[in-house]
Amino acid sequence: MRQSRHLLALAAALALSGCALFSGPKVPPTLMTLSAEQARAAATTRTAAAGEAITVVVPTVPEELETLRVPVHESDTAVAYLKNAQWVEMPADQFARLLSETIAATSGRVVLDPRQFTFDPGTRLTGTLQRFGLDGTRMEAVAVFDAALGRRDGGVSTRRFEARVPVAAADAASVAPALNQAANRVATEVAAWVGS
Repeated sequence: MRQSRHLLALAAALALSGCALFSGPKVPPTLMTLSAEQARAAATTRTAAAGEAITVVVPTVPEELETLRVPVHESDTAVAYLKNAQWVEMPADQFARLLSETIAATSGRVVLDPRQFTFDPGTRLTGTLQRFGLDGTRMEAVAVFDAALGRRDGGVSTRRFEARVPVAAADAASVAPALNQAANRVATEVAAWVGS
């Protein structure tokens, strides 16, 4: 009797998992990603004295960005998602890597991943990626990053960075390069701020 209950529970779980595999939205033929316009040169060696490294932490995001889909702000109070557009991975993770690449390429400083910060936490760059999508009313790709720079001595600096890039059409082919351009503009400004 007990064994048949376990078998029944297992069969129900398998049936549900089978439904979950096929019930999601269809994945678009092309996935969107970010690429750094200013990437580090291969085989570049950098060293940092104690406290001079920068650790880039994945930014927090509002609920609308906790997805692989691309938000479209249709007004101040309405958000939809771009049809047939999807990120290859979460936008906050991609944005953090873009920041790391850009800071390392333009500042010459040692940039660490949060998993490496035990080597030397130094300066920590974090923040909130407030907007990262399409402004449907103005047809612009928008990236808004509220950065927070925490220094080893306990001091903190904050600054908002924003970039807007015109978009010809509300489709993945037009929005993807515009969002990449907006993200790179923000990353370049953040790198200059961190390096100053």
